[in-house]
Amino acid sequence: MELDAEFFVAAGFVLFVALLAYLGVHRTLTAAIDERAKKITAELGEALRLRTEAEAILSSFKKKAQEAEAEAVHIVAQAKAEAEALAKDAEMRVAEFVQRRTAQAEQKIAQAEAQAQADVKAAAAEAAVKAAEIILKAETTGETAAQFLVKGIADMKTGLGA
Repeated sequence: MELDAEFFVAAGFVLFVALLAYLGVHRTLTAAIDERAKKITAELGEALRLRTEAEAILSSFKKKAQEAEAEAVHIVAQAKAEAEALAKDAEMRVAEFVQRRTAQAEQKIAQAEAQAQADVKAAAAEAAVKAAEIILKAETTGETAAQFLVKGIADMKTGLGA
């Protein structure tokens, strides 16, 4: 058998592995791997716990969102009802206001008509008196005029309370 390079590489490898076994490197590696496996298992457990907790929080937020949406729908419905009630109230108030203003306008119109009638009657009476005065002046003379004058003065005294 020849001692070539391959033999020395194989012999060196076997000695190296034997030295590692003698020094207990395999136990150290196994312990390190076992420790790493325990850490990974603990991290997986923690991740599972966190995932469960996150799912619970997510479902809680979904439930709160649904409740908030339902409450928003209720608030919108209530606001619409209040707006309709306010609109009806405002419409009723406007109708009452218009009715009052119409009544006031009608009352003012009636007063204006009455005043106009009174003014027309007064103007007609004044015109009649002037016409009568002109006619009486033109046609009444002498004794009749003196009687009218005395009677007019007497009526004035009676009217003035003298």
